[in-house]
Amino acid sequence: MAQLGEKRWYIVTTYSQHENKVADNLRKRIQTMNLQDYIFNVLVAEQEVPVLKDGMPTGKTKMKNLFPGNIFVEMIMTDNSWYVVRNTPGVTGIAGSAGGGQKPTPVSREEIEPVLKRMGMVDSSMYDRYNVGDNVKVIRGPLEGTEGKILSIDKTTGACRIETIFFGRATPVDVDFSEIDKI
Repeated sequence: MAQLGEKRWYIVTTYSQHENKVADNLRKRIQTMNLQDYIFNVLVAEQEVPVLKDGMPTGKTKMKNLFPGNIFVEMIMTDNSWYVVRNTPGVTGIAGSAGGGQKPTPVSREEIEPVLKRMGMVDSSMYDRYNVGDNVKVIRGPLEGTEGKILSIDKTTGACRIETIFFGRATPVDVDFSEIDKI
């Protein structure tokens, strides 16, 4: 369980398709209320996807929200930071809060890590869960959906070599650490 004063991630609920507006509102409130030491990141988990017309790519792209109606906020839970977040225009709630003054439950490291990695947000603590020999799945990039076993991890560059099966053969491929998730 998170200790009081510990920096953790929380899921903030909003109206679907208003995530970016709510995130902007919250970022402005953080600045105007001097809460930079308590609320650190406000993240809308979006991914660029190709625009299709009649099933064919048009050459254009658009942003797709991976978690409609949700934004992710990294903060130290205090009465003040909780008050500011839940009273931001467009916020409908904070996941894990049953009301009645009960503080919300933070998202576990295992749950938030794939979201952060998908957004390219990797920190050094993430490497601790991965070892040579672990089975992983590529979660983004050109090899998305490919599964394999970790052969090596370079923590300084973020490069990972995984062994996967292509055309019936074990083949080593290089991917970025942010592109893999443990199976």
